[in-house]
Amino acid sequence: MKSNKSNIKKRKTKSFLLKCLVWFCGILTVSVLVYILLFILIRGIPNINIEFLFGSYNSESLSAFSSIIATIIMIILSLVIAVPIGVFCAIYLTEYAKRGNKAVKLIRLAVDTLAGIPSIIYGLFGMIFFVTLLGFKTSILSGVFTIAIMILPVIISSSEEAIKSVPDIYREGSLGLGASRLRTVFKIVLPSAMPGILSGIILAIGRIVGETAALIFTSGTNVMKMPTLNLFASQRTLAIHMYMLASEGLPHSKDMAFATGAVLIVIVFIVNFATTRLANKLGRLNNE
Repeated sequence: MKSNKSNIKKRKTKSFLLKCLVWFCGILTVSVLVYILLFILIRGIPNINIEFLFGSYNSESLSAFSSIIATIIMIILSLVIAVPIGVFCAIYLTEYAKRGNKAVKLIRLAVDTLAGIPSIIYGLFGMIFFVTLLGFKTSILSGVFTIAIMILPVIISSSEEAIKSVPDIYREGSLGLGASRLRTVFKIVLPSAMPGILSGIILAIGRIVGETAALIFTSGTNVMKMPTLNLFASQRTLAIHMYMLASEGLPHSKDMAFATGAVLIVIVFIVNFATTRLANKLGRLNNE
């Protein structure tokens, strides 16, 4: 009896210690995130003004207006290219490919390999292929294609897992009522998997707005006086703008770098919040 009580007491002690460790790690993670956000926002927000947000770039204002427009263009066009390819690839892997298919193994190997390649390698590839061989030059378009390739693994993996999570009874019910496989996929499976797919898109957006190494080689570091929709023009995104400001020797460039970081955080927060709300709304509609 004493041995059993001793064992029970030891298990309770271990359980309590593990619980404390889990809570400590969770609190530490949140604390680091909050500290980083507050550090950047506190130093950056006081330097944000109308001229910085909407003015033309010069040595006095160091405006981020053109970089904001370039970042938005980069997000939209990269997703327009990568999302359809990634989702359709995930549909093939989960709904059409047979088990043990060599093509499936090859695709998954390619996805895993692409996910592990450093961004600087993507930049070198984009510079050689899009900038030089295809003649796009150092431009937004070169950056868009390079970033689209970078975010493909994230979208494919998240979409595949989301589609796999849809219960088979949905497919069986639709097919049993006479619907074709294609109609079942687009009318039943994809709407149910959409919240998970949107989660992958959120991760992809985070990688787009935070990328610098690949875009320095492809989209360039030039700043247009005013924002332009010319996709063949060289332009810097907010992440590159922040990097360049932090590297310059102007008296207030570092303060403006923090301001750019604050704007970048706000944009990421707004995009993530909107996408998360949309995912939750779609999830509720599917449950109903």
